[in-house]
Amino acid sequence: MFVVSVLEQTGSVQVKTQGWVKTQTSIDKLASAGILKVEVDPDKMLDLSNNEHGITVPDSDIQNATEQEKDPWNKSTTISTEINQAVKLVEEAKALQAKAFADLKAGNPINVEAFKEVATSFIDSIFRNQDALACIAMIKQKDAYLLEHSINVATLITIFAKHLRLDRQIIEELATGALLHDIGKIKVSDIVLNKPGRLNETEFEQMKQHAQYSYDIVNEAGLSKISCEIAGFHHERLDGSGYPRGLSNGEISNYVRMASIVDVFDALTAERVYKKALPPIQAFKILRENSPNHFDEHLLNEFINCIGIYPVGSLVKLKSQKIGMVASSNSAQPLKPVVKVFYSAKTMYHIAVEDIDLAEKRCTDELEAAIKPEEFGLDLVKFFKHSVLP
Repeated sequence: MFVVSVLEQTGSVQVKTQGWVKTQTSIDKLASAGILKVEVDPDKMLDLSNNEHGITVPDSDIQNATEQEKDPWNKSTTISTEINQAVKLVEEAKALQAKAFADLKAGNPINVEAFKEVATSFIDSIFRNQDALACIAMIKQKDAYLLEHSINVATLITIFAKHLRLDRQIIEELATGALLHDIGKIKVSDIVLNKPGRLNETEFEQMKQHAQYSYDIVNEAGLSKISCEIAGFHHERLDGSGYPRGLSNGEISNYVRMASIVDVFDALTAERVYKKALPPIQAFKILRENSPNHFDEHLLNEFINCIGIYPVGSLVKLKSQKIGMVASSNSAQPLKPVVKVFYSAKTMYHIAVEDIDLAEKRCTDELEAAIKPEEFGLDLVKFFKHSVLP
């Protein structure tokens, strides 16, 4: 029979692939993955009991998909194949964010279903190859923080949730909540929101209200409890020092704990008018210094393991003094990713773009340090557009 879709299942393994199932072995694999009920297309049913024409239709990847998605590091496509799709998804998400802000300003409700669809598309991309969206999340533009930050948080929390092997439904609720987690800033004064410096006490109190606004907007839109909590409670801290409700320890779910780590990490690694961006390794250090008082120590360690000390999209210098961007992760050997080099710290000149796989047996180079683009006057956004995009 030809399986069109999965209608009912238990467990966290997701099967998205349509295809033929012709053997008992295939059925057993689906059952072991928790599949209870599927939809089949009767018009495509094959009768192979009397196969006088020698029809040979190979089993599709429907059962293989269950095995692949048990492995959160599985990459079913290359980053070069996925990157253009990822760029389109980010642009669509930015447009949706902008429209949501405009709708709220005009007193209209936000399009919840559109955000759910974007979240689903992000998850699909990340399950195909997380490096594409992860790379975009690290290539930050100075003048687009408000729109980019929510998209980056959605990307990172999805990668994090995949790493933890959470159920697909949970991941969708996390991603949707993350996309909307700063929507409440629409109700904060532009003067406070765009102030190029430290906020005074009164201004900070105004800014803190955005979390409650986000919760109210998402809740009124009818989204799930998890999405509402991600939107409203991502500034809560384990010691009770956060806002808007001063929750602590057992009052803060693991999902919110994940969101708070991801939110701060992206904020620390973004450049704002009043602060420089930090390299990921320095951001991790700050997060560690604030654990376990503010952040869940176990989940923080899992997050670091998940995206790596040198995340995809970050700028690094090799022992050879070549400078490049981490282009592909290596789960087996995190300190040996693929690096796309394009500059020499020795000559201070651009060099021919080249992919160096540090895990390749004949490779004698290795990572030396994470660096900031401004140290060498490099425009990472420009390099990404001209050398990473196909």
